Amino acid sequence: MKSKNVKYWIWLSKALGFGSTKIKALYELYRDITVFCDGGEKEWQFSGLFTDTELRHLSNIKQDAADGIISRCDELGYSILPIDDDAYPKCLRAIPNPPAVLYVWGSLPDVDKSDTIGIVGTRTASNYGLKNSYSFGYALAKYKFIVVSGGALGVDCASHRGVLASNGVTVCVRGCGINYPYLMDNAAMREAITQKGAVISEYPPDTPPYPYQFPARNRIIAALSDGVLIIESGKKSGSLITANYALDMGKQLFALLGNNSPENEGSNERIKSGAAKPVTDFLDIVVALRKTPDEQQDEEDIPLDEVEKIPVKSKVRRIKPEKSVKKKDKGSSKQEVLSKKPVHKEITGFSQDAETVYKYLSDTPVSIDKISQDTGLPVNKIISSLTQLEIYDLIVSKGNRRFALK
Repeated sequence: MKSKNVKYWIWLSKALGFGSTKIKALYELYRDITVFCDGGEKEWQFSGLFTDTELRHLSNIKQDAADGIISRCDELGYSILPIDDDAYPKCLRAIPNPPAVLYVWGSLPDVDKSDTIGIVGTRTASNYGLKNSYSFGYALAKYKFIVVSGGALGVDCASHRGVLASNGVTVCVRGCGINYPYLMDNAAMREAITQKGAVISEYPPDTPPYPYQFPARNRIIAALSDGVLIIESGKKSGSLITANYALDMGKQLFALLGNNSPENEGSNERIKSGAAKPVTDFLDIVVALRKTPDEQQDEEDIPLDEVEKIPVKSKVRRIKPEKSVKKKDKGSSKQEVLSKKPVHKEITGFSQDAETVYKYLSDTPVSIDKISQDTGLPVNKIISSLTQLEIYDLIVSKGNRRFALK
């Protein structure tokens, strides 16, 4: 049964943007969101929550813009779960910026009353990473854990497929619309997930993938999980965003012990810093999260022959920034050339926060605290933005939480 308020929450997500902290503020302030939505501009101003820009967005975007999305979900057989629905996960509602609605294909399990583990890692996984992702997913599902991941190539889909092989329950959180034809190598896997679990997204069904949506998606993976396991994560891997979210939320962070290859730099660094607990076996996670493991599952029963069929990403796409120092003009002094600031590239597809941070940075290293002080952005959003920019080789870490343009 569809909530009577679903239309209003879809409208609010369109007007305020995905990941807005104002969604939670509205949920907590209004027992019935219709009072706010039907109250018009006077009520919106009276709430005291919004900037002038946000008030303009509320006025400019019509509430009936949600009707087409609802019809599309009905056509595709997807359900829509607004934040004020009793079935909406409490663990997700607890974070500072919960989605206004979740679009659900399949049956979203009761994660609040279940043991859950997020499994994340590189898209360019090695055979070692794939085998462990698959094995951990398979064995933890046998222990009745719900496995949450992002459905990407490599580690994500290996963990999902391990769960499916054990007839367990898994949740795939997409960084685009559920129906968008992205990563079609995993299309059959996503459909199989819906038989006992769910494929979910905060974005309407046909929303294409943009770079900024995937870091934002990772907060949902972390929120739905009791703990997060990193399997093979490079120094600039997006999976570290999920790890950071998990730590901020007070969740347990685990990392698979790996060799000294670049594919393990990120996860090994988390272990060395003490942020992540090193694991070599799925029982390490069972004991840490459940305390009283059941009868041990025999790892030799895991059908690892399926691992060879798991797709991985062969190359990581990089955006090459323009050189900051152009060829010296005749008549220009060496000092003048060296003192020129790097040219900021035109970037598209990034979040507004990431664009703000990128435009703020120069060739002079600056700390995260200084960025926060000067831009007014909270530290968690700055960390997410910096990770996005690092992944695309637009900035570089200078150590001690300082960053500069590359």
